[in-house]
Amino acid sequence: MRLINKVAIITGGGGGIGRATAIRFAQEGAKVLVADVNEEEVKETARLVIEYGGESVFSKCDMSNSSDVERMVDDCLKAYGKIDILFNNAGVGSQEMKLPDVSIDDWQRVFNININGVFYGMKYVIPHMSEGASIVNTASIAGIKGQKLVSAYSASKGSVITLTKTAATEFGRKNIRINAVAPGVIDTQMVENWKETDKWPVLSTANALRRVGKAEEIANAVLFLASDEASFITGETLVVDGGTLNM
Repeated sequence: MRLINKVAIITGGGGGIGRATAIRFAQEGAKVLVADVNEEEVKETARLVIEYGGESVFSKCDMSNSSDVERMVDDCLKAYGKIDILFNNAGVGSQEMKLPDVSIDDWQRVFNININGVFYGMKYVIPHMSEGASIVNTASIAGIKGQKLVSAYSASKGSVITLTKTAATEFGRKNIRINAVAPGVIDTQMVENWKETDKWPVLSTANALRRVGKAEEIANAVLFLASDEASFITGETLVVDGGTLNM
């Protein structure tokens, strides 16, 4: 098993990519603390991890609140005594509208979670990591190419990519690897509203593979980056988009 004796924190673990990754990590031997602002959903993820034969605890955590993030880290250390892996996955989408129409409140809400949350996660976890540790941050292909009508989301995810590169450079000498994963359209709660619109038939096939990705497919990519199989990879963003950026 690729993560035997490893301890991982997964944020945004209440569903979707976070839940799929928690289960995948547990299958590979990791002990997992799952965190999410929704307590009922994160409890369910922890239950599923245990059901799959893994070991898990949960922490209710708003990643936009630095005090919550500090407490989450303390919860993990109290439960398992160390942190080997951080999957900074918590994130939100933004309202679809042209840039001048974006409200200040919505812009700040998206940045507070999508980039401040990633910063807080690394800020409070890295001091407790030893050599060989790994961090994976969730970006998006929107952070690479930009996407119209979601300026806050695209800008925040672009910031995740550059912050990942900066942190990887700072902590490479300590052999702490820091990478990002950039999903395309994945079948999670974030795209549920799109399914009710007339653009879904286009969005759901707008890649080389002509289908929507699965949360489990992102989990597999995160597992690779978090594991020793990616021991010479840091500061990179792994695109998992079915070939969308090639279209």
